[in-house]
Amino acid sequence: MNFRRGMRREDPEINFVPLIDVLLVILIFLMVTTTYSKFTELKVDLPDASAAPVAERPKEVVVAVSADGQYRIAGSGTALSPVALVTELRREAQGPKPPVLVIYADAGAPHQSVIAVLDSARRAGLDRVTFAADSGTR
Repeated sequence: MNFRRGMRREDPEINFVPLIDVLLVILIFLMVTTTYSKFTELKVDLPDASAAPVAERPKEVVVAVSADGQYRIAGSGTALSPVALVTELRREAQGPKPPVLVIYADAGAPHQSVIAVLDSARRAGLDRVTFAADSGTR
C-alpha cells in the first residue's frame, strides 16, 4: 500500500547560512586571539662609535695585489716576487713604531696571492694587518 502516491519526493538541500555563521565566528575568534608581534632571529644591540679622533695616525704600508697575482708596494712601480716582498716589508718595518700593513687586493685576485702577502708580513714582523674594501658609494 502506497499512501504517498500523489506526493512528489523533495530533493534534499544543504543550507549554507549556518555554515557561514559558524565560519564567521571562527574567523573572529582567530583574529582576536592572534598575537601580532615582530619575531627576530637574533637581537643585536650595536655599540655607539663616539670616539675622539686619532691624534697621530700610524704609518701605513700599502701592498696591492693585482688580478693576475702580482704584488706592488705603494710608491714602487715594479712588480715584486714573494722573496722581494719580504725584504721590502722588513725595510718598511724598521722604526720605533711598527707600521700597519694595508692590503688592497683585487676582487679577482687569487686567494693564494693574498695569503702569500699575509705570510710575507708575518716573516717581516708586521703583526698589524688590515684589508681595504670598496664602500660601494660612488
